[in-house]
Amino acid sequence: MKKVFLFIASVLLCTSCADLDVAPKNVVTSDQLFSDESGMDIYLARLYSYMPYEDFKYQGQWGFNFNGWLVSLGIEGTGECLDRDGICRAFTGEDTPYWGMAFSELREANKLIEDLPKYKSNYSEMMYNHYLGEAYYIRATVFYTMAKRFGGVPLVTHVINYPDESDKLEVPRSSEEETWDQVLADYDKAIELLQPTSPKSGYCNKYKALAWKSEAMLYAGCVAKYNETVNGNLTGLGKKTGVRVIGFAPDRWEAASKKYFTEAYKAAKEVIKSGKYSLYTKKWSATDKDAQYQNMIDMFFDSSSPENIDVKEYSYPTTAHGYDAYNAPYMYHMPLSGGMCPTSDFMQLFDGFDRYNDGSIRVTDGTNCGNGHYLLYDSPMGIFANVEPRLRAWVIYPGDTHRGDVQDVKMGTYVGDTPISPFFDDYSYATSQKTFQQTDAYTQKPKLLYMSPNSGSAQEKVTLDDGTTINASGTDGPFYANGEATLTGIYVRKYLNPDPSSLIGEGKCGQNFILMRYAEVLLNMAEAAVELSEAGVTSPDGDDLLQQATDAVNEIRKRAGADLLTSKLEATDYGRNIVRKERRKELAFEGKNKWDIRRWRVNHYEGRDGFWGETRDKSTYSNNEQYRFHGFYPFYSTKAKKWFYDEHFQAISQKTFSYSVLDYYWAIPSGEVTKSAVIDQQPNR
Repeated sequence: MKKVFLFIASVLLCTSCADLDVAPKNVVTSDQLFSDESGMDIYLARLYSYMPYEDFKYQGQWGFNFNGWLVSLGIEGTGECLDRDGICRAFTGEDTPYWGMAFSELREANKLIEDLPKYKSNYSEMMYNHYLGEAYYIRATVFYTMAKRFGGVPLVTHVINYPDESDKLEVPRSSEEETWDQVLADYDKAIELLQPTSPKSGYCNKYKALAWKSEAMLYAGCVAKYNETVNGNLTGLGKKTGVRVIGFAPDRWEAASKKYFTEAYKAAKEVIKSGKYSLYTKKWSATDKDAQYQNMIDMFFDSSSPENIDVKEYSYPTTAHGYDAYNAPYMYHMPLSGGMCPTSDFMQLFDGFDRYNDGSIRVTDGTNCGNGHYLLYDSPMGIFANVEPRLRAWVIYPGDTHRGDVQDVKMGTYVGDTPISPFFDDYSYATSQKTFQQTDAYTQKPKLLYMSPNSGSAQEKVTLDDGTTINASGTDGPFYANGEATLTGIYVRKYLNPDPSSLIGEGKCGQNFILMRYAEVLLNMAEAAVELSEAGVTSPDGDDLLQQATDAVNEIRKRAGADLLTSKLEATDYGRNIVRKERRKELAFEGKNKWDIRRWRVNHYEGRDGFWGETRDKSTYSNNEQYRFHGFYPFYSTKAKKWFYDEHFQAISQKTFSYSVLDYYWAIPSGEVTKSAVIDQQPNR
């Protein structure tokens, strides 16, 4: 639909000085748009241009501004990544609330539903139904986007004509349950009407709608169930209308959660059983970890991937973004870099690391990272030797390559004798603000640890035994006073263009964004299946729910090079958390995890168990509702001529996050509440 977008732009730029009583020739009327397929292309292109897709043009802090400035994924306090900028904060709201633009989109979708029947004779029955299906899909997605943020919303399902219906402009918020039921009904209507295959590039189809329905209903089921796990129950009535605008009634939540999980399961299973999609394995090999790693890189750049269900297409120079310009390693710096720095907390989710008893990555030969001596490796990649290949496809290890270049990542150089004791005496949250520059190894004279505040001439030099000198820190950092290199010792890899000939710059990146892929549908099905099993619900399709969930997780793990489950998942919180953990690994840096930890209601302190499902010592993680994440910092020993790592709280551009129960529902824009007699603000705000 790119050509259609360009046509719309040209129409909008052609202004007219005609008499106001005469319709300007450059104005396209509804009669023209709805009367043939060319007009429908234009109408749908406009609707899709404002769809609330969280891709390269979305930023968590700012919301849907559709410009992609400083776009970084996974920096919203989820523990996936950290960023130097103020945009790195807990996902507690958007500066541009998705409210006014939502109702503009709803009006256009409703107009299509109401007016297209006048032109039914202009289309084949198949295309007529499909266009109506597009409108219902768009409306469902808008309501879904609003429900995730606000709970119950005004369910505007028809065009309100002003001034003729000015008395009907005020539409109160419906209950949260009614809102989710509307999302379900609209997706179901879309699925009924849409064709199995998109008739044109950029259009929806039945299976796209089914995939999105599975995600939406999984969200609804979790809200209904897990609001009850929040202290005092997360529900409340609006003061103006008495409607339950957030949460579910005490006698409704259980039945509602079962219904929504059932709908999520059935929708996902229909996609799976269609046989239209499969996991990407074009370069996969069961015996070659390098092939497994390369396969998972390639799948994000292969437009013919059988895994892609819904894709937002980009192409330089007509439609482009700046993802690489903000997130590539420091050596590329066009105009910024290092906007997404994966944490060691995130890396701990992956199989293959040696670990302490608490599950954290082993970096010393002691019982935790604060005692014993650092483990030494011949190269910075040595510690990752047995880790599942999926992690290497998602992040750039120190010493690994990207775009054909070796990434020289080194926090500092140690010149003391071996064995080397940990730099810090205390690794708990209480001392999380302490940095490597404050350690004895760096401050004592003569110093044993050398680091650099910045690159270039600011690099500290270390003289070796043979008289030669090396830089104390790597070319790509980390630098303790420069937040544009990696903050954590690790760079993101997922979605960065690996082609050395590709352009890096603002508005010069053309890789597509995969909005929905088959792996997520498998995970949706698996999670819904475990939830239904825990609730004692009979399988909706007669299949063994827990076996279906187990097989789905193992299918994803096999492709990832991870350890397979050796027994069937159990209908317990433990079994459920296995699926959740798999989801957090597989869908990292795709904009999904920030919503997952919200719908699971685990982001606030009382529901947080270590790192959300991973049991860990909270003293090395958080303090009440505040929490911080860790870096994984590589160092070089000149005496041993080997490498070692220190896992410590983020030591550069330090970030502390905070999340409360109120943040699960964002405030309705105050102006909307103030001017309306029927729009309720969230309870307790």
